[in-house]
Amino acid sequence: MATSTRETSESLNNSPGSPGNDPDSSWLRRWWTQPCGGREVLRLALPLMVSTMSWTLMNFCDRMFLLWHSKEEMAAAAPSGFLLFTFICLPLGIASYTNTFVAQYEGSGNPSRIGLAVWQAIFLGLIVAPFFLLAIPFADSIFQLGQHSEVIRGFENTYFRWMTLSAGGTVCSAGLTAFFTGRGQNKTVMIVDGAATLLNLVLDYVLIFGYAGFPEMGIAGAAIATSISQWVKAVVYFSLFYRTADRDRLGVRTGMRFDRRLLQRMVWYGGPEGLRMMTEVAMLTGFIIVVGKLGDLPLAATTLAFNINGIGFVPLIGIGIAVSTLVGQQLGDDNVKLAGRTASSALVIALTYTAAMAVLYLGFPDLLLFGHASGAGGVDGQDFKELGEMASGLLRFVAVYCALDAVYIVYLGVVKGAGDTRFVFLVSLFLSPLPVLVSWVGIEYFGWNLNHCWIVLTAWVMLNGMVYWVRYRQGKWRTMRVVEPELL
Repeated sequence: MATSTRETSESLNNSPGSPGNDPDSSWLRRWWTQPCGGREVLRLALPLMVSTMSWTLMNFCDRMFLLWHSKEEMAAAAPSGFLLFTFICLPLGIASYTNTFVAQYEGSGNPSRIGLAVWQAIFLGLIVAPFFLLAIPFADSIFQLGQHSEVIRGFENTYFRWMTLSAGGTVCSAGLTAFFTGRGQNKTVMIVDGAATLLNLVLDYVLIFGYAGFPEMGIAGAAIATSISQWVKAVVYFSLFYRTADRDRLGVRTGMRFDRRLLQRMVWYGGPEGLRMMTEVAMLTGFIIVVGKLGDLPLAATTLAFNINGIGFVPLIGIGIAVSTLVGQQLGDDNVKLAGRTASSALVIALTYTAAMAVLYLGFPDLLLFGHASGAGGVDGQDFKELGEMASGLLRFVAVYCALDAVYIVYLGVVKGAGDTRFVFLVSLFLSPLPVLVSWVGIEYFGWNLNHCWIVLTAWVMLNGMVYWVRYRQGKWRTMRVVEPELL
């Protein structure tokens, strides 16, 4: 299979009528039609963008409904949610990195190893699920560092306590999702994630506001709705995984065993990715907690801006997964040229998307805020007006850094798809503390306001984009592989 893939790619590149060899064809046509060009990358990325957008929509509506219910509950959801995600990141990163193993096993002609890799991720999710409950007693001590009001802290603890129930399902879902994304079956992911989002939205509305015979549960209802949705999604993915028509070739049932050697290899490569996620999410958690020192309104405005920023940022993660998948498949097939072409094709798509989002952030902030405002008296309503104006100002920063978010995500996808995760972790370890430390010093000693803190955050995003572009240009990723050497 690996040889046939390479021969097909070479024949497409070298055939007289191929767009890549036609001097009269336009750059745009060549970019669109060539192997690993715009069409192929977009075909793989678009369902993933829709899938990750469904996750964004889930969080967007969570916080929108909470704002309708209580501004303080909406403000508390971000620091609490980010804190839990910080704890989840290590096992989640390992489980998510199963995508690279699946892609490279497929590309190298070893599909029977795919089921075995996915089973290791499932076992990992089930093992760690009870341990997240141990974090509950420590959460309040962390929230106290932000000197938030007693009301906010109470909501933060409530949300965190109920959300811990979702953690195991989130990790299992990540490993099971990789079974489909690593082989390019992204429509399945789009449909399942979309259905889970719809379930979450219905449960949100019912449990937060108290309908259909349920009591009004507020922020606790939002967390319970998410926990139920995550486990339902994991069960649906498992059913599709276990019953797949190609299960014998992919080792779905023969791989249902613990493989210490493979799990160690997954931890070796996926662990640094999980630690990268942990340090970056910890940074966002710390940033929000530090901003909370400025008061409840800046905290609520930052939460609102991050919520809207998710519309622009999270679909980029779908592009990043597509990049990692194609790069992993091409490197598994030892086709470095097409792996590099994947990156350049994806960058054009990502920059086009973020440019459109920047126009929305700068030109139509009221449109983006409309959903949140509609349940709080409207954009011009007294309860929302000051919060909306502050959040609109923060969206200008988002518009500035979203283009470099695209650079960051695409080139991060390349180095992850190759297995350069040690570098990824070290960069995150050194850079992630900077926005929190600089913002805290500025607030404590120099009287900084909210805009100063967001300037620091914007500079950090730009720095990340430049670092990964330089790493890509250095080219070490070209010689890296994650699958066992004897299988290549």
